[in-house]
Amino acid sequence: MNPLNTLSDAGVSIWLDDLSRERLVSGSLADLVARDRVVGVTTNPTIFAKAITGGEAYDAQIHDLTARGVGVPEALRALTTTDVRWACDVLRPVYDATDGVDGRVSIEVDPRLAHDTAATIAEARALWWLVDRPNLFVKIPAARQGLPAITACLAEGISINVTLIFSLTRYDEVMTAFLDGLERAREAGRELSGIGSVASFFVSRVDAEADTRLDKTGTAQAAKLRGRAAIANARLAYQHYERVFSAPRWHALQKAGAHPQRPLWASTSVKDPAYPDTRYVTELVAPGVVNTMPEATLRAVADHGRVPADSVRTHYDDAQRVLDGLRAVGVDYDDLVQTLEDEGVSKFDASWEQLSEQLAATLRRRPAAGEGS
Repeated sequence: MNPLNTLSDAGVSIWLDDLSRERLVSGSLADLVARDRVVGVTTNPTIFAKAITGGEAYDAQIHDLTARGVGVPEALRALTTTDVRWACDVLRPVYDATDGVDGRVSIEVDPRLAHDTAATIAEARALWWLVDRPNLFVKIPAARQGLPAITACLAEGISINVTLIFSLTRYDEVMTAFLDGLERAREAGRELSGIGSVASFFVSRVDAEADTRLDKTGTAQAAKLRGRAAIANARLAYQHYERVFSAPRWHALQKAGAHPQRPLWASTSVKDPAYPDTRYVTELVAPGVVNTMPEATLRAVADHGRVPADSVRTHYDDAQRVLDGLRAVGVDYDDLVQTLEDEGVSKFDASWEQLSEQLAATLRRRPAAGEGS
């Protein structure tokens, strides 16, 4: 059997971690949906920066925006929301067939707003209105200031992808923010079945940072822990998920029609070539999760992935031993995950700033009045 079919049958929703105008125009996304079990799409500022500056597919729209004298923030929204709206339409049959669970496409709020709660809420409302598709997810970073924004948006009926989660403590806070938001939505009389959410728990970056720290330690005990932190962290996150979504508080919302906030494994491409290129997929198989992959990872899984029925729930004790082992060799878990959260926001900031500067240069070259008439 095709490993992608096996993965889907094990309860893992396969999403593509990539979007571009070229992929939409060529029909590549539609083909992945039709042939490769792709049932969702995620984007981020780095993906959009690469897409918009990497080809000619956006030239016509940029020309029109330039001719209209549109400013950079509005131009960026126009370019990105056009792609996401189009992708939502491609995925709409999946959304309908799965009762709104899958068929989702994510767009991120301006990452420079990550530490401004009010601005994040306002931006999420604007994106929700601009895209105007029920299968949209608005992505909000899981920085501390983002937590009340997540609750507020869910309470208003805006579906949310909570991104840049590295810490188990932060993940607990994210799930609480989700429950708070749905309870407020229920109190306001909203239909809960239409409000979706995923919690994007980042994987490979944890190993990249942990391995660097372990290598600096330089002991044999530390060397044995290389490449084990990320999967252990994610497996324990799933244990936290099971605990929260089996409790009476959740059952009350479920009876009111709510769907659970599924864990989404993000950053699943392998950074260290010494590791198998499918490990952050095949080692994190569990029912009711999403795994969002760049196409190269998806192709690797399809080609040679060995997919077990479940590679998470029987490994909780071992996962805890790995985190305990990190502390024993002097790797501070709390500092590690906070560093990753800060760097994650910073990297997306840098991508957005770079894209803004490049787009600003293009818009400054707008045609003179009457040109082209």
